[in-house]
Amino acid sequence: MLLPKRTKFRKQHKGRIKGNAKGGSTLNFGTYGLKALTPERVTSRQIEAARRAMTRHMKRAGRVWIRIFPDVPVSKKPAEVRMGKGKGSPEFWACKVKPGRIMFEIEGVPADVAKRAMELAAAKLPVRTRFVTRLGEGE
Repeated sequence: MLLPKRTKFRKQHKGRIKGNAKGGSTLNFGTYGLKALTPERVTSRQIEAARRAMTRHMKRAGRVWIRIFPDVPVSKKPAEVRMGKGKGSPEFWACKVKPGRIMFEIEGVPADVAKRAMELAAAKLPVRTRFVTRLGEGE
């Protein structure tokens, strides 16, 4: 699973996911991509599950790029603990995904295989997505 090697601070505020993606909204590496349509927090486990689903369907042919990285620590307090006594300890890492963000890219497989692989990956993610292709490629 993905996580930062080190961070300046252990805990972060929750914040909000507002607006559309500033960058990362065009295909840069692969021929096909998976674009987010809704704002959501995607965990490192979800990213890994999507990656596995894609690579298994592609039978490890082609190449996959992961364009998002979980760099936000999410803290939780244990179950049945009273209010107060500080913020909980960091439990997992997440990535804030804005609408328009390309999350995954694929290259080196036929269009139908890529589309199905992206559908399987999208099923593992909490965001609504769209399959995108480079101009003049695929469908």
